[in-house]
Amino acid sequence: MARRPGTRWWRWRRNPLRRRSDVVEAWVLLAACVLAVLGGAVAGWLTAGAMRGGFEQARADTRAVTAVLTEKARPQAADRPGGGNDAWATVRWRAADGTPHTARSEVPAGTPAGTRVTVWVDRHGTPTSRPPSPGQATVQAALGGLWAATAAAGAVYGGTRLVRARLDRRRMAQWAAEWEQVGARWGRQTN
Repeated sequence: MARRPGTRWWRWRRNPLRRRSDVVEAWVLLAACVLAVLGGAVAGWLTAGAMRGGFEQARADTRAVTAVLTEKARPQAADRPGGGNDAWATVRWRAADGTPHTARSEVPAGTPAGTRVTVWVDRHGTPTSRPPSPGQATVQAALGGLWAATAAAGAVYGGTRLVRARLDRRRMAQWAAEWEQVGARWGRQTN
């Protein structure tokens, strides 16, 4: 279906059929496009930066320590919901100041007692998960930023759809009232 030249921007030109709601809709669409692009970009950039900062802080606050298993790592059904090859076992290590620590940590299943394993601890000496590598952190931050940008643009799109629906209802009510006037002038009912 061919379009006549110039029909794309009809809301912006003078036209006796153009209503105030058409002009409002044109401005709403323009503002929505700008806000979706800029707002999405800013939301994505801020989210990615915050996530990257959080990952860097996690890497700075955690360190690897060598611990010794105090028991054999026996896999149990509750330990392996995904069917992995790891099990929870008690490990013991000494902090930098020489204080002994004992905790449960995830280790390869079947590892005998007395085996040295690497455990990641936070700055308080509490076992924690291994922080993401710089590459993993970059990918996760990029995906988080993409998600935030999409969510921001989606929120703008949803708001724009609501405004346009309200404008459409208003236009339909105006048209119905005007058709009632025209019908009365013609001497017949339009209902």
